[in-house]
Amino acid sequence: MQYINIGLGDIGLALMLVGITLAVSLWQRLDLHRDLFIGTLRTFIQLTAVGYLLQVIFNLDRWYLVVLALGIMLLVAAANAFRRQQERWPELFVIMLLAIALGGIITLAIVIGIVLKVKPWYQPQYIIPIAGMIVGNAMIGAALAINRLTGEINAHREEIEAALSLGATAYLAVLPYLRSALRAAMLPTISTMMTVGIVQLPGMMSGQIIAGASPAAAVRYQVVVTYMVAAATALTTITATLLAYRYYFTPNHQLKPPSQR
Repeated sequence: MQYINIGLGDIGLALMLVGITLAVSLWQRLDLHRDLFIGTLRTFIQLTAVGYLLQVIFNLDRWYLVVLALGIMLLVAAANAFRRQQERWPELFVIMLLAIALGGIITLAIVIGIVLKVKPWYQPQYIIPIAGMIVGNAMIGAALAINRLTGEINAHREEIEAALSLGATAYLAVLPYLRSALRAAMLPTISTMMTVGIVQLPGMMSGQIIAGASPAAAVRYQVVVTYMVAAATALTTITATLLAYRYYFTPNHQLKPPSQR
């Protein structure tokens, strides 16, 4: 199968698609044209820069460059998840970083070391794209989970305080809302698993097919990707919520008023 190369001229033609988005924004007066312009420009600049950087990493093929790239991914993901929160406190960035790192590294180690058996383990062709998918989904899961947890605690202060007054610990008092946060964060991934291959053909599978891989091989890779995203999301969200809920309580298991948070 022939691979069709995309040049700068083709990217210019693809701007017609952005034009459609812009037309909808202007038609419905969504006031998104500025963000759309910035997003379009950043997409081109960021992806182009990353493409050249990855080519350098691929050519040098050094483990420490791969580790450095993974570290940058984790820091940026944690910062982005932190910025998305309703309430921010200094320790939250560390919580996000630990949660995304734990979920991401465990999942990546299983995929690279056990499933794909990549040798040497730091082959950038495999580890960087796979890590990017894992960390990206872990970031979204962590952001959703903590946002939902904050909303649930703020909305159910009376119920939580009633449970605490009856002798419940902070963990037991917040447990129903912690579970609600986990469900909210994991539901998009599970919904995708229910419809993958029927409603949508995911990006990795589509990319491999376009690049010339057989559909059967692309499907097998996509199955692994789907499973690893589910695992990374689960590990990250449970870690983030179990670490973060303590912020809302005093050491004596009392719910902090909003003014003291």
